[in-house]
Amino acid sequence: MTDFAKYQAGWSDSDVESHWDSVADVYVAENNKVKHTHDQRFVYSLPQLDLYCGAKVLNISSRDGEAATYIQKLEPSVEVLNAEISQKLMDVAAQLNPAINQVKIGTYSRLPFENEQFDRILSLETLEHAANPVEFLSELHRVSIPDARLVLSCPPATSEIPYRIYTALFGGHGEGPHKFPSSKTVKSWLKLTGWKLIEHKGTVLMPVGPRWFKNMFENLIDSAQGTFISELGIRQFYVCTKY
Repeated sequence: MTDFAKYQAGWSDSDVESHWDSVADVYVAENNKVKHTHDQRFVYSLPQLDLYCGAKVLNISSRDGEAATYIQKLEPSVEVLNAEISQKLMDVAAQLNPAINQVKIGTYSRLPFENEQFDRILSLETLEHAANPVEFLSELHRVSIPDARLVLSCPPATSEIPYRIYTALFGGHGEGPHKFPSSKTVKSWLKLTGWKLIEHKGTVLMPVGPRWFKNMFENLIDSAQGTFISELGIRQFYVCTKY
């Protein structure tokens, strides 16, 4: 049996909840300042979910619920359940979309769902915040069906210094309690918790600047997958199936 305790971070999931509650009022406005870069997570990840008619999708963490809107446009027949740790962000999501289907979670280490409940799982930039990331991935495995697909994104360890520089210069909503893991670490966690990696891709080499400028760097990172350059992309995607 895996000793999950050794993966415990130096903060609690309640600390993460407090952070997102504290920035809920500015969350959407700050993301809109870098809208193209922010929305790239949806543009890339959602086709990787391989959605089909009637699929049950877990979106965790759902934040302002924007991913659910993208999912419904892509495949209107799917059932999306949005799981979020911050009540105040859930309130923001409800204001933006009164019909949104949301559930409040208290911890990433024990999710309030039945075994084998979801066909697809979307987890964008959440792993780095979980107080115990391996328990979190194990829970995602538990609540998904045998042939489920997981699409996950997470900034790599190389993003820590750029993140601090960006925050010092431009502010933003901040990340709160977090630790950006290396791609090698994420892959080891996925394997440990029963997820088979079928694709890993580093993206967003240059998050700010004119779109043509960012696209130039995106072409560069596309051609350098599997190298150190790809590890410099601030958004790393992992596409997995359950085994």
